[in-house]
Amino acid sequence: MPSPTARLLAVATATALLAAGTPARAEPTTPTAPVSSGPNEFAPLETCYGGAVRSYFETGRYGGSAGQYRTTTRCRDINVRNASVYATEACVIFVDKTSACNYWTYLPANSGWITVATNVRDGVNFRVRFENLRYEYEPLIAYHAF
Repeated sequence: MPSPTARLLAVATATALLAAGTPARAEPTTPTAPVSSGPNEFAPLETCYGGAVRSYFETGRYGGSAGQYRTTTRCRDINVRNASVYATEACVIFVDKTSACNYWTYLPANSGWITVATNVRDGVNFRVRFENLRYEYEPLIAYHAF
């Protein structure tokens, strides 16, 4: 069983270390404006949403394809945000290599940003394909960050 002195020393050390650290900051982010990169080492990943492209299909029907796009240095992944009132699924087609989807990713209605392809090199041509669970009369609206 540890002694009370050792326990007190451990608490005092932990308190001193926590007090020396910088406080966490939470800044609101929007998909249309880059976030300033402060002391947070993950901030550069958030800036990729600043260059998002909007896709709009008058009627969602059973889905459709958006693009052709080319990956940039802004993002490491291909991200999609579903701004529609119904759920859909999305996949990425790397058009220079194949006409098939990489894998299907579920996007709930009015979703946040969801990664549909990870660790994609810069300068890769691709399309985003959508598939709806049923025929949709409402528009399909999505944003792509890459």
